[in-house]
Amino acid sequence: MLEAKGLMVFYENMLALNNVDIACADGQIVGVFGANSAGKSTLMYTMSGIMKDIQKKEAMAGGERITIVGEVRFEGEEISRLKPNQRAKRGIVLCPERRRIFNESTVLENLRIGGYLATSAQAKRTLEYVFSVFPALERLQKRIGGFLSGGEQQMLAIGRALMAQPKVLLLDEPLMGLSPLMQATLVRATREIRDEKKISIIVTEQYARPVMPIVDYAFILENGSAVLEGTREHLMDNPDIRSAYFGVEES
Repeated sequence: MLEAKGLMVFYENMLALNNVDIACADGQIVGVFGANSAGKSTLMYTMSGIMKDIQKKEAMAGGERITIVGEVRFEGEEISRLKPNQRAKRGIVLCPERRRIFNESTVLENLRIGGYLATSAQAKRTLEYVFSVFPALERLQKRIGGFLSGGEQQMLAIGRALMAQPKVLLLDEPLMGLSPLMQATLVRATREIRDEKKISIIVTEQYARPVMPIVDYAFILENGSAVLEGTREHLMDNPDIRSAYFGVEES
């Protein structure tokens, strides 16, 4: 459904992504794991098209020169030329790192803003679904976003992304800074969204362990390169990989 081929991104003379191939098939949950600065957010920005906006803004401001090489394909079509809003209309929706909700707007206003691509019927139906997946948001719908906890803000960010009617949902480090209990809640919700709405999902995380139980396939990034890939079972069956990347020591 969504794939990158030979993707390379340069910030001036720094190589942020190095010949990365990644794919997410219809109905899959794909994990992308790696340390800070491994290239996870750059990958998500590039696949969603937001990197093209960043590239343009930097060029206009005379700032950092950004070069993008390679292909991004969606449903068999090469879409590297498409702007981020055009990709969103096709169904590629990014839920960015650090939530980035509208802090001065209410929960309900944030969700309605997310539904700008939807018809009235779609927006109504999806809002009801978001409240069923995240019941806390229904209780908090009149609360200002900036007064939510970190976990509530992350639920809102995912809910807002769902309002945009994604076919592929890109979740960039959704568990960052959250308690283990909230992480478990969001991981469970992610699997429910895939199973119930048939939305393909790519999720990045620095720490793979909380997400591994729900992924179908995973990629490991190091210094901008995809150094390992495989099914959940394949990766977890290797004791060296379990120890190095997933924090699971052999007894």
